[in-house]
Amino acid sequence: MSPATVPRAGPAGADAGGAPRHQQRERALSLLYEAELKGESPLAVLDGLPVRPDGYVCTLLEGAVATRAEADTRISAASVGWPLERMAVIDRLVLRLAVAELLDTDGPPLAVVIDEAVQLAKTYSTDDSGSFVNGILSTIAAEVRPG
Repeated sequence: MSPATVPRAGPAGADAGGAPRHQQRERALSLLYEAELKGESPLAVLDGLPVRPDGYVCTLLEGAVATRAEADTRISAASVGWPLERMAVIDRLVLRLAVAELLDTDGPPLAVVIDEAVQLAKTYSTDDSGSFVNGILSTIAAEVRPG
């Protein structure tokens, strides 16, 4: 899906007829986690689903796959002393998802991306994950979306 066809949020942060964006990010994270555990591509996991998820879930997954190399490079540079393989799996996946949104020039506002990522990390990872994710994303955001 090209950036021009990315579904945009309607009232209350939901796509037309879809779930709120937070729930869509949760679903995208769960699919990324499933792919990680299975050692498969997130797009292969997506294609294997009996029912395709909401459009924004697909957009998030496609973005995370398309930007993975750049995201990993940026995450590694911002996380001094924490190699990717040493990070908690959920933290790494949340960061990849958020960096994909940050790199999308038509994506959600910076504060929304960071807040959503921090909330996902706090909910699904360790006690310190929210602060860790916030610090990494703040560093990356200053480079990707300055000013």
